[in-house]
Amino acid sequence: MGLFSRFYPDAYFESAYAIEYKKLYDEGYRGIIFDIDNTLVPHGAPSDDRSRKLLKELMGMGYGVTLLSNNKPKRVDMFNEPIGALCVYKAGKPSRKGYRKAMEKMGTNESNTFFVGDQLFTDVWGAKRTGIKSFLVKQIDKKEEIQIVIKRFFEKIVLRSYERAVGKQTLEDHT
Repeated sequence: MGLFSRFYPDAYFESAYAIEYKKLYDEGYRGIIFDIDNTLVPHGAPSDDRSRKLLKELMGMGYGVTLLSNNKPKRVDMFNEPIGALCVYKAGKPSRKGYRKAMEKMGTNESNTFFVGDQLFTDVWGAKRTGIKSFLVKQIDKKEEIQIVIKRFFEKIVLRSYERAVGKQTLEDHT
């Protein structure tokens, strides 16, 4: 697969809102772990109508939904207050600990849980290290903190390698 394959997502989507969650549910997935910032809303933003609708629909479908964030409770709770999803704060991504805690809260395991996030070196790598399916989505907002901007530079190198390896496939192409 190549030097960078440890960072490759299982699929790469335009948006968290473009994933076929019903299809995945029908395939037996029961838990979804979401990053928040630049995955569901712009960095630091509260939940909006679109994110609230998606997460409530997923919970209504029967999914366990956990927000996994390296942020402090204040940030996560501000986003989650109108939604009521499960949360893991200060997750230390890419550490496996937060992903495992999220699955424990939902009562799911590696075989029936997947992760959705916008960063390769924290979100995707952490999910892969934990043994769960990982979906990378394009960042919502290009304006980010400097440390993330630096990581994005290196992510572009890995993404070019990924796209050569899998040919820009989507979920329909390779699940």
